[in-house]
Amino acid sequence: MHRSCLGAVVIDCRTDDLAAASAFWAAALGYPARPTDDPLYHDLATPDGQPAVIVQKVDHESRVHLDIETDDIDAEVARLEALGAKRVAQVKTWWVMEAPTGQRFCVIRPQRDDF
Repeated sequence: MHRSCLGAVVIDCRTDDLAAASAFWAAALGYPARPTDDPLYHDLATPDGQPAVIVQKVDHESRVHLDIETDDIDAEVARLEALGAKRVAQVKTWWVMEAPTGQRFCVIRPQRDDF
């Protein structure tokens, strides 16, 4: 049996200034922002054991989405499809999916050491 858990809350920002967007969310949530190696993402330094909070620069409308971490992406995608979710797009190593009620979320590989 595979394992899955909430891995991240991702704040999608349609912006030209990711640093300013990250500064807002850092101040709003009380977690320091830090750039990553990828210019499209900034992480907020959440406490150990908490899901990650990621600020992401996007081209689509701003929104919030969840990342579900799993040790078996194919099995988790199949499980979620059986619950009524739909595959939207495969991106690199993960799947963008849509819940029966329309919310988008991603199914990703484990990102945290404590998975």
